[in-house]
Amino acid sequence: MAIQRSPLAPASFPALAPVAGVRLATRACGIRYTDRPDACLIELAPGTPVAGVLTRSLTASAPILWCRKALSGGRARAILVNAGNANAFTGAAGRDSVERVVGAVARKFNCKEREVFVASTGVIGEPLPDGKLTGALEGLRADLAADNWAAAAAAIMTTDTYPKGATRQAEIGGVPVTLNGIAKGSGMIAPDMATMLSFVVTDAKIPAKTLQALLKPAADASFNSITVDSDTSTSDTLLVCATGAAKHRRVSGRSDPLLRGFRAALDDLLRDLAHQVVRDGEGAQKFVTIAVSGAASRRAARRIGLAIANSPLVKTAIAGEDANWGRIVMAVGKAGERADRDRLTIEIGGVAVARDGQVVPGYDEAPVARHMQGQEIHIAVDVGVGRGKATVWTCDLTHAYIDINADYRS
Repeated sequence: MAIQRSPLAPASFPALAPVAGVRLATRACGIRYTDRPDACLIELAPGTPVAGVLTRSLTASAPILWCRKALSGGRARAILVNAGNANAFTGAAGRDSVERVVGAVARKFNCKEREVFVASTGVIGEPLPDGKLTGALEGLRADLAADNWAAAAAAIMTTDTYPKGATRQAEIGGVPVTLNGIAKGSGMIAPDMATMLSFVVTDAKIPAKTLQALLKPAADASFNSITVDSDTSTSDTLLVCATGAAKHRRVSGRSDPLLRGFRAALDDLLRDLAHQVVRDGEGAQKFVTIAVSGAASRRAARRIGLAIANSPLVKTAIAGEDANWGRIVMAVGKAGERADRDRLTIEIGGVAVARDGQVVPGYDEAPVARHMQGQEIHIAVDVGVGRGKATVWTCDLTHAYIDINADYRS
């Protein structure tokens, strides 16, 4: 089945400037797809610090298990990604294929195996034909270039309808630094750490431990605050690498004032990539922002927001452009977090719908109905018990989601 480009997609892939110490290449290996590149190699300068967050799924893929161990080394020399086969639920064969791939890449780059990171996305339960990957390494290495960002983003796609990329500029001690990132994801999106796959690089000089301390809260406020279908992937991987090519002053840690601008840029870049994943949600026609306030804590607010965002009843009402705010009330009630029914407030498109636990007197549904007909839907909920707040993002649930997933293995 031909998949049409999402109506919520950006007009074009952004212009990503080269990042010193980073080169990329893609190749058609025929792992699952026969008409497009399906492998991406990212080369990093020797000694590049790396940080990452990975899926907490109890059925995590073989590449995830490898990356968990490799992250303890704090250095990355290369990242090899394939699309079409997740190498998940493949037992000892999956582990062995990862070891063969990692070993081959380490030999090509004359580095330690724990400096090689791998990621796979696609069908679960099928052995990875890793020989197709290792056989392409020489060609991949020969094609490495600093400006292959758009091709790299396209090569890691599965059911995505467009490649996803973002770039930001910041300063550390007056010295400019660049951050570039790519991501893939469309379905099986309810991250428990990150999105399905995302890779971010910067020329900033930041130690791995500090990079990790910056990454975790940034991921929580971006990739961990999105959902398409409430399903967490076995392959979720987010890696951030800092080549250290920029000649700025040494940073002392996460709280160093020198990192204020970099931290803001990283947060914004990850949020941009996470939003692009939602905008490419399988079958999506509407992008939905849900802001929750008045909760017992930030964690509680996010949990309430995700209960609304994951509700099939809410999502299908949005798809049908039905201003059925009672479904939002239902979702708040099932979230498992404190909420005061008699102080509950709901706004849709900036219009007060319910206040103090009941419909607003004289409520006119017409402006809300008009808002529901747009592509950008805004829902605000205050649950009246505290000061915790959070924002989550989702999309509507249409019949196209069924069509895409029914044909996924065909």
